[in-house]
Amino acid sequence: MRTVHVVVPEGIDDPARPSGGNAYDRQVCRRLAGAGWSVCEHTVPGSWPRPDGASYAALDGVIRSIPDDAVVLLDGLVASTAPEVLVPQASRLRLVTLVHMPLGHDPADDDVRTREGATLSAAASVVTTSRWARRTVLELYGLPGELVHVAEPGVDAAGLAPGTAGAGALLCVAAVIHGKGHDVLLNALGSLSDLPWECVCAGRLDRDPAFVAGLRRRVLERDLVGRVSFPGPLSGADLARSYRAADLLVLASRAETYGMVVTEALAHGLPVVATEVGGVPEALGHAPGGDRPGLFVPPGDPAALGAALRAWLGDAALRERLRRAACERRASLPRWSTTASVISAVLMEAAA
Repeated sequence: MRTVHVVVPEGIDDPARPSGGNAYDRQVCRRLAGAGWSVCEHTVPGSWPRPDGASYAALDGVIRSIPDDAVVLLDGLVASTAPEVLVPQASRLRLVTLVHMPLGHDPADDDVRTREGATLSAAASVVTTSRWARRTVLELYGLPGELVHVAEPGVDAAGLAPGTAGAGALLCVAAVIHGKGHDVLLNALGSLSDLPWECVCAGRLDRDPAFVAGLRRRVLERDLVGRVSFPGPLSGADLARSYRAADLLVLASRAETYGMVVTEALAHGLPVVATEVGGVPEALGHAPGGDRPGLFVPPGDPAALGAALRAWLGDAALRERLRRAACERRASLPRWSTTASVISAVLMEAAA
């Protein structure tokens, strides 16, 4: 039996800390095991990608415990900023790094870019989760194109959301941090006080308490109490119920590698209003006839986001067109079996 050692951040299955990366890692581990791989999972503690010395030591201990010539699949959140641990081991292990988000994409962080470049250059192969991420990695680090692969996230099949009479049930699924643009979303919603709507912002509230506190003040200042809610992280059946109760997914992110919540919403037949960043256009895709199942706005532009939401709420013909496109897009959404098949092929190549 083929064996792969998978190194992931601690808390991958913690329902209080849901993330697209964690969901991706768990699905891939399950599917690889189902495809005949013996999966040896190693979890590493720390606030990755900016861990302390103890976390580096823990990662070093894990990597040193893996036998020579083994195939190792590393979550990029852990791997990308740990070249001191991984580069010396690259000569004895078959390292494959899974990049959920190219950390060096931030032009303000030269140190992270240098560290990630060193780690990825030492890997036998690199897997990215979108074509945008692959282009970014190639542009940043000049890696050989044949060593950088795309395994876009899959999505589970889901029942159609019935929709509400007024189409005003808005849903945002994202950790409540600056990068996800909740401040932009609240400013946009504040311009729609004359229209009937409610917005549920489901996501972690513990990663940036100061940002969350500022949002709560903004809710009070803009008279959005009772219209905007922050229930915290949702997963499993609770998250599925939120999708089924919604009319529209709203994503105001400043950056996204792919945007798994977009395909999750589309699996329920929900149209999407999102910022046109990173791999989000790939996730949204097109219906077979060429229609987009949603609307794009520029990042950081509350006026544009407010205008798109006003169009959704006020134009029945637009809503019907987007709903139809979202329902048609469901049939072409990627599946996790395909994701795992791509990664399995990369691992087999590394093993060879």
